[in-house]
Amino acid sequence: MATAARRHAFRILIALEEAGPTLADLLAGQEVEALAARDRAFLHELLLGTLRHRGALDHALAPLLHRPVERLDAEPLAALRLGAYQLLRMRVPQRAAVAESVDLARAAAPRSTGFVNAVLRRLAREGEPPPPDEKADPVLWLAATGSLPEWLARRWAERLGPEVAVARARAFLERPPSVVRLNPRVADARSRLEAAGIEPRPLVVPGAWEARGPALARLAADGVVYVQDQGSQLVAHLASSAGLVLDACAAPGGKTTLISDLGGAGSRVIAAEVSLSRLRTLSILVRRWGSPNVTVVGADALRPPFRSGFDAVLLDAPCTGLGTLGRNPDIKWHLTRADVLRHARRQRELLFSVAGLVKPGGRLVYSVCSTEREEGEDVVEGFLHDQSSFQPAPLPAWTMPFAHGSFLRTLPERDGGDGFFVAALERA
Repeated sequence: MATAARRHAFRILIALEEAGPTLADLLAGQEVEALAARDRAFLHELLLGTLRHRGALDHALAPLLHRPVERLDAEPLAALRLGAYQLLRMRVPQRAAVAESVDLARAAAPRSTGFVNAVLRRLAREGEPPPPDEKADPVLWLAATGSLPEWLARRWAERLGPEVAVARARAFLERPPSVVRLNPRVADARSRLEAAGIEPRPLVVPGAWEARGPALARLAADGVVYVQDQGSQLVAHLASSAGLVLDACAAPGGKTTLISDLGGAGSRVIAAEVSLSRLRTLSILVRRWGSPNVTVVGADALRPPFRSGFDAVLLDAPCTGLGTLGRNPDIKWHLTRADVLRHARRQRELLFSVAGLVKPGGRLVYSVCSTEREEGEDVVEGFLHDQSSFQPAPLPAWTMPFAHGSFLRTLPERDGGDGFFVAALERA
């Protein structure tokens, strides 16, 4: 029988093929949490690695199959991908990688056992085929070695140019760096990091530290640090104010609590969230982090139950998440070109909805964790065209490494981590 970690990876891969829980939801399940730490780490590496490199794995499997990869049943295909990742990307003995993948197929689809065994044994024997030439055929490289769906490979090659598109795809194939901020209410937070053998490295965003080490998860659970991408911290810095702040789509709460920390005792933060389950997550984080100046409310940003008068409003809008593919590799296999446009329409509605809550002289910050122009510049430029009372706000000098015209972008291939778009606007 296959190990528990492989069985969970197999189950989750198949579950992700259907609309339903996200990868984060499935990994947070009780069965996964009950695994020993070592098994849980193996599961995360196996599952996330298979999803990150799925295009390359399919490229390696395709010559060994008698039909296109996409026409295989879900169970044998999941077993093949998991086996191929162990053979080609992990230090797993060939015998174990093949045998355990065959066991997975046998338990779920017995008639596919011989097929899975034959394909993986041949892959182990012949190895991975040469990658496509990234200069001669960048789209094929992006779809195969770069592991992007074909529509996104073509889109990036055309819009970014082949060189940048390849660099971005490479960046998303890597595990993103762990970035933290310290809890200001824990006086010895920095020394506790160092005592745990973690040497934090300061990044461009003030208070953002790149940190690595096995003790990081424990320190985060104890509320000593909060793990938060540099781009996400950048957004919170621009939205912070000593007055009254609205975080209009606040869950899970990382930006909310940082805005609270930066504003200090003189500020008040209203953290609004429409989803009840996400509202609970937000409330738990606010209590655990110890943010006394945050009020959590259930509210829809499309119909905000507030009057105007906020010194700052943050709209971290729901988006495709295409800037987080290194962290959430499952996203790219479910999105389509139409999803980008669908999100952009809703983002425009949300931005117009909350803009009236900003008092004269106040600040409106719009952000998305997406690399796509439709969700970033197009939304804000269309808003500014129709709302003459708003204009781009002056930006702190330290943000200049992220400057992108009048706005800001973090770029995975340049900055590491997630790709964020941020626009800071002020009301006349």
